[in-house]
Amino acid sequence: MDVTLWHNPKCSKSRQALALLEERGLTPTVRRYLEDPPTAEEITRVVQLLGAADAHALVRKKEALFAELGVADLGAEALVETLAANPRLIERPVVITSKGARVGRPTEAIFEVL
Repeated sequence: MDVTLWHNPKCSKSRQALALLEERGLTPTVRRYLEDPPTAEEITRVVQLLGAADAHALVRKKEALFAELGVADLGAEALVETLAANPRLIERPVVITSKGARVGRPTEAIFEVL
């Protein structure tokens, strides 16, 4: 199974997700999304794989940039562009497989797409 992990090694939940995947014998493609930000197209695809109405499902609402940029009030396209330009706003970890995508909060949510 192909598994991609949008990963921030400084985040304990992200490290937990990586460990859970490895415990299951999976070797995910690890994308350090802060260093290699996803494009707007990739974000849109992940939102679809999440089964979410819009990209708000991927937003870190406790991030200072959330309030600074007025993210809560952005429309769908503007939000996707804002996430692509400001990857710190993307919630982590995100696990992506052929079965869909899940934000690992709680970490066990990733099992739904394995």
